[in-house]
Amino acid sequence: MIIITTHKGADFDAMASLVAATLIYPGARPVLPTSINGNLKTFLSIHKDLFNFYSPSDITLDHVKKLVVVDTHSWDRLEGMDKLKDRKNLDIVVWDHHTEGDIEASEKHLEESGATVTLLINEIKKQRTLITPIQATLFLMGLYEDTGNMTFPSTLANDAYAAGFLLDRRADLNILSTFLRQAYGKKQKDILFEMIQKAERSEVAGFSISISRMDIEGRIQNLAMVLQMYREIVNVDVAFGIFKDVERKKCMVIGRSNVDEVNIGLLMRSLGGGGHPGAGSALLHGVNPDTIEEMLMELISGNQYSSIRLSDIMSYPVVTVTEDTKIEEVAMILRDMGCTGVPVIDKDENVVGVISRRDFKKVRKTNHMQSPVKAFMSRKVVTIDHNKSAVEAAKLMIKHDIGRLPVMKDGRLIGIITRSDAMMYFYDLLPD
Repeated sequence: MIIITTHKGADFDAMASLVAATLIYPGARPVLPTSINGNLKTFLSIHKDLFNFYSPSDITLDHVKKLVVVDTHSWDRLEGMDKLKDRKNLDIVVWDHHTEGDIEASEKHLEESGATVTLLINEIKKQRTLITPIQATLFLMGLYEDTGNMTFPSTLANDAYAAGFLLDRRADLNILSTFLRQAYGKKQKDILFEMIQKAERSEVAGFSISISRMDIEGRIQNLAMVLQMYREIVNVDVAFGIFKDVERKKCMVIGRSNVDEVNIGLLMRSLGGGGHPGAGSALLHGVNPDTIEEMLMELISGNQYSSIRLSDIMSYPVVTVTEDTKIEEVAMILRDMGCTGVPVIDKDENVVGVISRRDFKKVRKTNHMQSPVKAFMSRKVVTIDHNKSAVEAAKLMIKHDIGRLPVMKDGRLIGIITRSDAMMYFYDLLPD
């Protein structure tokens, strides 16, 4: 069985990519998450019978031989697919216009564009596959929604070419205007008015920045639209909204940027969310808004220093292994310590590598367990100085897709910081 799926909280680009992928992989079953956004829900209430979607609960995962993932390549954004994560014989294909993700795929189609459906449209054009007017309309809705009607800075020429192709295939702009119309009611107006009243501007790294913090009650639709309007009215390069739902103890962080130098998607990934260079968001649970604001300002400014040094939050003493330690022994150490990796040192105690559970995928034969760790360790070691901040550590871990950083002082290993250590700071969990 081949299945195609997309991310939770699916939007029009996600569903359009899902349908487009069924044309590229005939016979595959499109699996739409149960969590979808409001505009898409309204569209499906009328057009659902036109598409033969499955829900995650309809799929027997043991029967799945091939998984096609569109508009994301992160496991935690998929619904009901956890059992496939460690499947050894699973063929995985990814189509995505995002640059970050943890799905190890045998085939990847990752390309910068305003929308994922653009990549799939290009493939449909190559294969000369016929599409119906309603399919063309859906694909154009996904393209327009993710590019802000071709106005977001992330929009590229290939998005415009794809839009032209779809209009030539009789995509209906009247349907677009009906279902992509964003609701702007009294709640949204009141929030925007209060944000403008409290608006503050600052200059950071040469950019005009405004961060607005608001307490809200319950779920409010289209806060992203409110923030976009706020950025335009206040007339700043970059705007962030930190919307705290006091009752549910959640913070929705939304960002909008009008300058290429400030990549909102990258900033939001630092908070566990995602997005594009011009737009992104993250949902945080039990987080201190003061810490969120401090982190955003530090990330924008590139400031490597904060009141908390790595030496305050790193783990020490560090468990290390020598480069001649057997893989079998390392596996026992990782199991007993409950950690996912350790630094590897030479006889002079210099850090020469890191061995992690990810490296164990290279171990394919039983006799490899008796091999020295130097045969399988990662030799490209990324380290960080003890005087740097948790923000800088998080940026390095994101950039290099690693889960731990050896902390150095005067060229010597003095500690180690992991993703969880960094998040202890960001989530205001430091001990008193």
